[in-house]
Amino acid sequence: MKIMTRVLGVGIALALAFAVTSCSTTDDNGGATGTGSVYFLNFKPEVADVYTEIVAAYKEETGVDVKVVTAASGTYEQTLTSEIAKSSPPTIFQINGPIGYSNWKDYTADVKDSQLYAHLADQSLAITSGDGVFGIPYVVEAYGIIYNNAIMKAYFAMADKAVSINSVEEIVTFDLLKAVVEDMTAKKDALGITGVFSNTSLKPGQDWRWQTHLANVPFYYEFTKNKVDLSEGVTPPTVTFEYGDNMQMLFDLYLNNSTTDKTQLGAKTVDESMAEFALGQSAMVQNGTWAWKQISDVQGNTVLAEDVGFLPMYIGVTGEEKQGLAIGTENYFSINSKVSKADQQASLDFLWWLFSSEKGKAFVANDLGLNAPFDTFTAAETPSDPLAQSVQVWMNKDGVTSVSWDAMLIFPSQDWKDGFGADLLSYAQGKMTWEQVSEDVISTWEAQAR
Repeated sequence: MKIMTRVLGVGIALALAFAVTSCSTTDDNGGATGTGSVYFLNFKPEVADVYTEIVAAYKEETGVDVKVVTAASGTYEQTLTSEIAKSSPPTIFQINGPIGYSNWKDYTADVKDSQLYAHLADQSLAITSGDGVFGIPYVVEAYGIIYNNAIMKAYFAMADKAVSINSVEEIVTFDLLKAVVEDMTAKKDALGITGVFSNTSLKPGQDWRWQTHLANVPFYYEFTKNKVDLSEGVTPPTVTFEYGDNMQMLFDLYLNNSTTDKTQLGAKTVDESMAEFALGQSAMVQNGTWAWKQISDVQGNTVLAEDVGFLPMYIGVTGEEKQGLAIGTENYFSINSKVSKADQQASLDFLWWLFSSEKGKAFVANDLGLNAPFDTFTAAETPSDPLAQSVQVWMNKDGVTSVSWDAMLIFPSQDWKDGFGADLLSYAQGKMTWEQVSEDVISTWEAQAR
């Protein structure tokens, strides 16, 4: 799993710079609209050389210079603190989500009228406050239920299947998912699988898919209903776990239709779970965009890239047929509100070129390797990873809203998550009731959120 660091280290080092003092901003057709300066403070040293090429291409195409400074690994927050206090501060900088916004909100301009925001495929992913938009994600990751469509097609081709639908794309609710999964379990021998789902790894330290990722879904619905402002990055003092029973339904579906007896899950790992999927022993597994390498690198892998796709984690909530994948990021562009309007516009022009022009998009997909969340990208312009391509399809579906994973970013602590994972194992082994699990969730949250 890719875990992005939420709190950046200290120390300072600057690795890359291209000087500029003045430039002409451009409109959508490349025409000059005014004079402004662009200074981008880059977060990732590993792509510093790519930005060398990007700004050279931008200069060649538009005549505009861009200054890029790259902070050394682990020093971004300190570097930003230092650079933003200078007389010529960064005009574009990066924040890592709601917590980053809370730290830098005095320096973030409202970009709700920008082209970049207008073409954000799912605008709910942006960092907002009130009516304003203050951070635009430039790369996304996602998680959900990964499926092997070769097995799913074999099931749907069965003359005696117990469901009326004929493809995995028609699964849009928990009830449909449950009907398909339970019928596939009854037919698992004919399908040549050991279980519909790979094992629900609940070994301590291996249970993040459930105590964090799966748990994000019920809390997303609870926080949405209660209008909790996730943009502030603040842990609510109490929760009701109102959608806990919904989480139980999906968790039970995993447990009861698995490759592995639920009493054995305390020794199972994520690698074992992914290997079962890769070897065709299961048809589905809950994981994220980072999982394709885990699948394709397994010796003896039988899963073809063209057969891999995502389903949302349906939990039986009203209206979930419009639910998308759990999508999020900790990588957002912000525009410095303290610089001139001309500098702000010049900076937006550069970002718009990067994510909308043919040359810019090629850099994004092929060199930066980003799964960019903008509708300017076609499927052919995304990274070749099949899971990244599936995410792009889901983000561009009309009427579908992604589940923000910001809920899990405000869980009280790692201890809280570890305790939840231990309770889920006890539940799977029959040592706790779900009511007891729910009571622990609520009481430990209140104790640790203080």
